[in-house]
Amino acid sequence: MPESALVRKALAVVRPVFRLDIRDGVHGVSHWSRVWFHGRRIAATMDVNPAVLAWFAYLHDSQRRNDGHDPLHGARAADFATRLRRERVIVELDATEFEHLCEAMRLHSDGHVESEPSIRACWDADRLDLGRVGIRPLPRLLCTEAARHPRTIGEACRIAEGLPRRRA
Repeated sequence: MPESALVRKALAVVRPVFRLDIRDGVHGVSHWSRVWFHGRRIAATMDVNPAVLAWFAYLHDSQRRNDGHDPLHGARAADFATRLRRERVIVELDATEFEHLCEAMRLHSDGHVESEPSIRACWDADRLDLGRVGIRPLPRLLCTEAARHPRTIGEACRIAEGLPRRRA
């Protein structure tokens, strides 16, 4: 499935269930899109199925009840993904990839830096967007070499702040 079709499918299942401000909220569609942008770039440097990163980007915060402290939102997102898998919505991932997606969502807010590659890529894709709330990602709290690179962090912060990307 082309990536654009996968994103449209993910948005179609997330929009109706998302309880917060989907357009302008810190955990809404702009955040998800930036996580997907970062995820694609990280996946390209690793042996990781980009579909894992796409589903993570659009599902990981989909079950939030507020924009503040919500420690169970990742577990709820994993439960939602399990339902989508049962309903044959998430069909692009094999069983191992799907389990990695769920694990990445369950633990994405816990600060871990060690896991298998696709989970680390998911966590970094999300953490690279911390600039949207005024936090510059710290390399020691990132999980992949691609994300730790100063140019990657700088560009992620510029994107999160709505500034134009620098040309290489």
